[in-house]
Amino acid sequence: MAEDNDIHVLVTGANGGLGFAICLRLIDEFVSSGPPDQRLHLVVTTRSRAKGVITVSRLKRHIKKKHYALSSRVSVRLENVDLTVLRSVKALATMLRDQLPRLDAVILNAGSGGFTGLNWPQAIWAVITDLVHAVTWPAYKRASIGSLTAHQTSQGTEGGILNTPPSVESTLLEEPPLGEIFCANVFGHYLLSHDLAPLLKASAGRGSNATAGRVIWISSLEADPGGLQVSDVQGLGSRVAYEHSKRLTDVLALTSALPSTQPWVETWLGERLVRGGRGDVLPKVRVYVAHPGVCATSIVPLHAIISYAMVVVLYLARWLGSPWHTVTAYSGACAPVRLALAPQAELDRMENDGGPGKWGSATDLWGRDRVTRTEVDGWGLGGRIDKGDVPVSPRRPGRRRGAIDLTEDALQDFEDLGRGCWREIEGLREAWEGIL
Repeated sequence: MAEDNDIHVLVTGANGGLGFAICLRLIDEFVSSGPPDQRLHLVVTTRSRAKGVITVSRLKRHIKKKHYALSSRVSVRLENVDLTVLRSVKALATMLRDQLPRLDAVILNAGSGGFTGLNWPQAIWAVITDLVHAVTWPAYKRASIGSLTAHQTSQGTEGGILNTPPSVESTLLEEPPLGEIFCANVFGHYLLSHDLAPLLKASAGRGSNATAGRVIWISSLEADPGGLQVSDVQGLGSRVAYEHSKRLTDVLALTSALPSTQPWVETWLGERLVRGGRGDVLPKVRVYVAHPGVCATSIVPLHAIISYAMVVVLYLARWLGSPWHTVTAYSGACAPVRLALAPQAELDRMENDGGPGKWGSATDLWGRDRVTRTEVDGWGLGGRIDKGDVPVSPRRPGRRRGAIDLTEDALQDFEDLGRGCWREIEGLREAWEGIL
């Protein structure tokens, strides 16, 4: 059947910025390179239904304007979810499991920065004296500390939207603290992926496809290399909760295939899909991590004039030699879209040649984008010292100042951190499943 060859992709946080650009680029690259008898079924999620309707309308206008003759090859479906409301996450997953045949890729893009503004004197001085570093790894953003989600068991959902409390008794239940930024950026997606695992496993049965679906985490260049502790995996005590959550994202994704983490990874995604009363061992869901480089989005609240000035500064950083300043969200979508649409054999070659990597969107001086490996503290370029991770020139373009060459001890510490984080977050998931 022709439908067996279709592609089903879910993108969270699609109403603007990088999420919307990922949807546009998915459509453009699919239409331009996919087989003519193949269709793309795109499921987009937003927290606000009103913004979601506008998002779908904009995507459909783009399809008609740019791909009018081939518009029948793309369908767009809107769903709503609030990733900081666990009942909302589970309601969405339940509905999708009932209505979709499979998911070939889930792009976990939605998130929150928790930023409250900038330390302006520090920001101005950093940009004047050290422009490229200052706008690649900014240390002058202000953010809230220890913000928690609303009480989970006192919230109900209808179609993924928060509504009235389900019961008076539920408001009396004791709940463990749940960090708002942690939940928006990591845990909500983690729970969603767990509940969508049957759809991701079902991807292995489409047409001649022999591989399960892909979970693609969206990280950041700003992932804090030194602040993540297993004892505070949520980052409740961190002054950089956003950067902390992105470091956690890197650690979870990059260690997801290690033998030492499998007891928790396999519980998260499961190993078997029961069909017709028989347990069939299917290929495992693949887990990848990507980042958009540095692009101009509204994650930090800024006045419109300041936002325009920021774009100029980002272009200047690119012209001064930075490979990471993609500037536009469309260029920033390069890496996640490649991970979503590339043949599995191509991705396997990429990671077999140099190990599992953090795949970043990068550009040259003229804005021609590409996908490239990104150095991760404690993991290097691919978690393999024998694959050219060391020595790395400290002057290599795009390398964070102060980055340390990978060593056996650092790699072991990273694996230990990954094992501890997997144990904690999977234990947290099981605890919340019991509470909900």
